[in-house]
Amino acid sequence: MDPVTVSIVVSAPREQVFDYLQDIANHSEFTDHYLVDWHLTRIDSVGLGAGARFRLKAPGVRFNWADATFVEVERPQRIVEAGRAGKYNRIRTLGVYDLQPAALGATRVQFTLQTVPATLSDRLMESLGAGSWTRRKTARAMRRLRAILEQGEARGRRVTVAAG
Repeated sequence: MDPVTVSIVVSAPREQVFDYLQDIANHSEFTDHYLVDWHLTRIDSVGLGAGARFRLKAPGVRFNWADATFVEVERPQRIVEAGRAGKYNRIRTLGVYDLQPAALGATRVQFTLQTVPATLSDRLMESLGAGSWTRRKTARAMRRLRAILEQGEARGRRVTVAAG
């Protein structure tokens, strides 16, 4: 799949947006319309090495578990998450949050997601509309992120450790 890029402008300082995004436990709040059943991969959910495993609610996908781990955290401008998805976790994923200053103290948040399918069957499944589906769902997640950071609205369930 070609990289999917979505960007928004959030009326919040870049450091505040970064602090929210570097805690992977917060990601379930704005992505729970298509990423569900979140589980942290370690107790500390903030910063480099923080990770989570979750399920995609994608139509027609049998092997819908995926994971993401923060592999680069460059305050206050960039967070890179690497992960795996699909059957036997063979599809590599790379997500990049790029935060740039915008006018009047706002922040431009750009998220790019790229997948690297391992087999011909994985490439075929992705070619059947995965790009447009991912773009729509990610755009909605970015709008929810803006609503959370600006008004405290549209909050989903925050992931916790074990039965917490």
